Amino acid sequence: MNPYDSLPPGQFWRRSVSRISRFEFDPVLSPKFKIGQKERIATAGSCFAQHIAKKLRQIGFNYYVPEAGEGLSEPDRRRRNYGVFSARFGNLYTSRQLLQLLREAYGQRDPAEKAWLRQDGRYVDPYRPAIEPDGFARPEDVAKARESHLEYVRTMFEKADLFIFTLGLTECWMSRRDESVFPLAPGVAGGAFDPDLHAFANLTVADVESDLEAFLDGFRSVNPAARVLFTVSPVPLIATYEPRNVLVSSTYSKSVLRVAVERFWRERDWVEYFPSYEIITGSFNGGVYYDDDGREVNQAGVSHALRCFVRNYAIGNSQAAKQAPPKDYGSDWELVCEEEALEQIRV
Repeated sequence: MNPYDSLPPGQFWRRSVSRISRFEFDPVLSPKFKIGQKERIATAGSCFAQHIAKKLRQIGFNYYVPEAGEGLSEPDRRRRNYGVFSARFGNLYTSRQLLQLLREAYGQRDPAEKAWLRQDGRYVDPYRPAIEPDGFARPEDVAKARESHLEYVRTMFEKADLFIFTLGLTECWMSRRDESVFPLAPGVAGGAFDPDLHAFANLTVADVESDLEAFLDGFRSVNPAARVLFTVSPVPLIATYEPRNVLVSSTYSKSVLRVAVERFWRERDWVEYFPSYEIITGSFNGGVYYDDDGREVNQAGVSHALRCFVRNYAIGNSQAAKQAPPKDYGSDWELVCEEEALEQIRV
């Protein structure tokens, strides 16, 4: 008799990983909750979060988008990044971006940098510099658009039944004036880098835990019944500012995020973690879920992760959605990733 005698197959490698067909592997053992088709599901985070949003819409779930660009044509909505996430905040790569968005939406912070000038003479929002491709004519227009945007953000936080957030990075650039964090370094998509005004930071486990704890407490204060589901993006960093190889920095970044999320999964029964990161990066699949560049996740990998998501969390999903083959995930919607701008600097 030993404590491992009665454990289920999912807790043993050979029984649940190596002896299972690659495409049938499912690491979710005991989901904390189910998602009904009428529940309002909001999403935010890094680029990978967009896959979940698309899949939910495809199978008929209530993907909640209060800032939807109503009245615009579909091509214009796509061009101007409406519907990519639940509100038009662009990619929120870090825990710090998420926390400061919540605080700004409820008047708890007033960022020092309010508009960045682009090389073409147009202005952009420093906290979502790629969201409006045409930019703005004046700094006042940036401020007005942000005020409208924050109204939708408040609506999202207050009315969502489930908030899904995908953590992507730990590296970030911030303002020395008030420690506001940007999705891109100043000068990449607007503004100009000034070492006296801007600083690089690489968040630690303690930093991310502090951010997430403050966010979860603040979120529940405005929406006491809501639940949160975290994922970690399996997409490696496209570039690192640390003086080391980008793969080493990627390993650090993803490890920090995964460890920080674990704490809240253990402590709060309304906070769930979905292991899309493990499904894509696991050694069991031999790297087949990445494109030739070893970074971009291919459609087979995305499909596998989302089949597991639907199978374990969705109430009322069709049998076809549960058992869809690996190639069921379409590619008609191009992902919007602000981080890609870094690749254009050095090719």
